[in-house]
Amino acid sequence: MSGTVRWGVLATGGIAATFTADLLAMKESGAEVVAVASRTEASAKAFAERFGIERAYGSWAELVADDTVDVVYIATPHSAHREAAGLALEAGKHVLCEKAFTINAREARELVDLARERGLFLMEAMWTYCNPLIRRMTELVRDGAIGEIRTVQADFGFAGTFGADHRLRDPALGGGALLDLGVYPVSFAQLLLGEPDRVQAEALLSPEGADLNTGILLGWDSGATALLACSIVGNLQTSASVTGTAGRIDFPQGFFYPEHFVLHRHDHEPETITTGSGPQGLSGMQYEAAEVNRAILAGEKESPLVPLEGSLAVMRTLDAVRDRIGVRYPADDRA
Repeated sequence: MSGTVRWGVLATGGIAATFTADLLAMKESGAEVVAVASRTEASAKAFAERFGIERAYGSWAELVADDTVDVVYIATPHSAHREAAGLALEAGKHVLCEKAFTINAREARELVDLARERGLFLMEAMWTYCNPLIRRMTELVRDGAIGEIRTVQADFGFAGTFGADHRLRDPALGGGALLDLGVYPVSFAQLLLGEPDRVQAEALLSPEGADLNTGILLGWDSGATALLACSIVGNLQTSASVTGTAGRIDFPQGFFYPEHFVLHRHDHEPETITTGSGPQGLSGMQYEAAEVNRAILAGEKESPLVPLEGSLAVMRTLDAVRDRIGVRYPADDRA
């Protein structure tokens, strides 16, 4: 492959627009957006005109059949990730798939197996893992700056007015707080501690069976614990803290796209750590896009920053949480 990675965008919603804007701003990285697809041609054409994309398709099949596309970014609701990502992999395309990776661990396993069978790059779009401040935090933890981790706390929630017909209350679409928001605190905890040995959870469910407000307690045989929360009926702080035997790291707000964090160490003054102002006007998704570009150009099949086994482990935890709170999706019954 040349020094240019040619992207196709599958779906045209808000997150697709945010990602595409960040991707187009990365001119020095060699990224190029060459095609977009939606279930309707009108939506694809409107998106293409907005971002100056050459080709617009009214079906997913046309996009993955485009020989000029190297990698497909999947931005559908997570209930369609298995279908869309599978279609792209079957067509020989590399894939960056939004999170939650899939609707359950079984579907995630199927995608990982397919990518490995075809020798293709696959990555969950857990942009938090690629953020420079999160990478700096993991370096500090690994180097022993706060000692051995004892607790992780993280939450993500907002209060919305969602009718019964909204996708966030539709189990067929993976509705609820857990897959849309809870995936962030769970992924944050597992980035630091790996897959938990024990999972407990409680939730408030909607009449349709989607989780509206969920609390999660994870435990590890090391003695570490994680207390996590997600909600679509309450404005949580979106903060996170990691406490160890020798100190603590605090993300006061927006832990999944942080501007700074505070390092507290025994016998030291608190230290605020930033990475500078960064590119102006970008959302933070450019870091995951850059990692995909780098990996594909290097011939790698997965990213060391967002390893596939880690994504599978997060999906297993999310499945376990749903089991504890009594949430099932129609996809769970499909073999």
